[in-house]
Amino acid sequence: MAPPWPPRPPTPSLSSLCSSGGRMRIPSTSCAASARLVGRWVRPSCSLPMNGCAAGDRGAVGVRETRALPAAQAPRDAVGQLRAAVAALEDDPPASPSGIIRIEVPIRQRGDAVEWLHAQSSLPRCFFSARAPLPECPPLAIRGSSSSSNGNGDGGFGEKWQQPVSVAGVGSAVFFRGTEPFSLRDWRAIKRFLPRDCPLIRAYGAIRFDTTSEHSVEWEEFGSFYFIVPQVEFNEFEESSILATTIAWDDSLSWTWHNAVNNLQSTLQKISSCPVTVNNSTLQTTIINLNHVPTKASWDLAVTEALQMIKGKHRELVKIVLARCSRYITDTCIDPVELLACLRVEGQNAYQFCIQPPDGFAFVGNSPEQLFHRKYLNISSEALAGTRARGKTMADDFQIGQDLLLSSKEDNEFTIVRDSIKKKLEMICDDVVVHPSKALRKLPRVQHLSAQLVARIRNEGDEFDILNTLHPSPAVCGRPTEEARQFIQDYEIFDRGMYAGPVGWFGGAESEFAVGIRSALVGKVRKNYVGHSILVYAGAGIVEGTNPSFEWDELDLKASQFAKLLRYQA
Repeated sequence: MAPPWPPRPPTPSLSSLCSSGGRMRIPSTSCAASARLVGRWVRPSCSLPMNGCAAGDRGAVGVRETRALPAAQAPRDAVGQLRAAVAALEDDPPASPSGIIRIEVPIRQRGDAVEWLHAQSSLPRCFFSARAPLPECPPLAIRGSSSSSNGNGDGGFGEKWQQPVSVAGVGSAVFFRGTEPFSLRDWRAIKRFLPRDCPLIRAYGAIRFDTTSEHSVEWEEFGSFYFIVPQVEFNEFEESSILATTIAWDDSLSWTWHNAVNNLQSTLQKISSCPVTVNNSTLQTTIINLNHVPTKASWDLAVTEALQMIKGKHRELVKIVLARCSRYITDTCIDPVELLACLRVEGQNAYQFCIQPPDGFAFVGNSPEQLFHRKYLNISSEALAGTRARGKTMADDFQIGQDLLLSSKEDNEFTIVRDSIKKKLEMICDDVVVHPSKALRKLPRVQHLSAQLVARIRNEGDEFDILNTLHPSPAVCGRPTEEARQFIQDYEIFDRGMYAGPVGWFGGAESEFAVGIRSALVGKVRKNYVGHSILVYAGAGIVEGTNPSFEWDELDLKASQFAKLLRYQA
């Protein structure tokens, strides 16, 4: 049977997009035009250092260290200290042809990372906010306490370092971008810049949901994966802050010490020391037009086809996750940082993130789902599936939660996800524990079924296998993975890009990734069309017993945290 959605066409013109609801085409903007006014905000300036992927899997860079300067009372003082410290570096180059150095200034007061980011004018930029600890999460099973020379011990697990609440960064000391699928070689290229004993030197970024699928124009600047070690970053802690700068160089990549210093000085001159308050209640913009891809009719047909395949006795397919891209045309450009601030209001139990390449659009989200967290050899992950709205009263909310717990259809979908993740972890890890095996996760607008999993990898080098094995999970793709992925490629006529892909950070001894759901892509459409654009993504799992209309309503529910921030034209 032919797909009920049209076959995925070549990237159409904007005029055909507006009339057909096909894939969106958004042209990228050159750095030369980067300071022009777009809507109500100035498009930040940008500069490009080295792409660390060109180094492949060579050994670690020669110098890897963190230097701490005296504490400052306020961000303004910290900026001055960093500028002076970097100026002094120019005449004192290290002997090593490669390295990475972080210089940080502790700030005695807590600052707001979003407000700091809102004040900056440089690209690329990134933001990642850690999720509050879950009360039902089981303790990690820790064996041993001493580090080993091969990097396979717990690295002194008893040595605690303070974790940032949020991290905002601009510029890139080194970036990592490729157009081929993210590989072990790419992972090693990133890790060579990340020392185990410098926990705040991290590479932030995201990976496409499907790195083998065709890239649409609006996602081009991200490549198949995109990570940066920020040049300047603001670390927000519970009771203090850190302003830091990172310099990276590698003569073999034609990016010398002097190249790196000069580029960093240019970025530092643009850094604002005064945070800018952000409106976190609503976006001052009006919806001109809304277009869903697919339409409701096409969605119903696709879900019906998926159910027929799932029910087919000759197939092993038990779940398919289909998604929708909702394109809002607005009268003014949406500032990604303002959108991020609004999402944070609802984000205590979720990861907030923002990734924006130099010439690209901003990928912004508020994901409740952890893909994995690694600290030394310890791994945590989770299963999340099944969705209901929150109730208007406590009694109503309790009843809705009980209905979710007792639903056979939702239990089937959730069990597929949980058991698949457990099986994948058992392929790579020891001591896999699931607890609780099924519980409610309550978020401000929705509630889900969830399970927590912990395990231990045998070698820190197995981190790539964890990432490569856990993504994509049945929660965003289906089961079996390849059959579900192929159905998605055949039936979805828009490019998911980084939606539902891994988004987070790599560190030397620790890494953490969320699943890039509850997310949107913020950009500007072509000049000859009136309006600006935000693409909002949402997905729903299709299993036996699914009702297409109920799943469409679930898409609306999941996208509501974005929709509520916009208002329709009077």
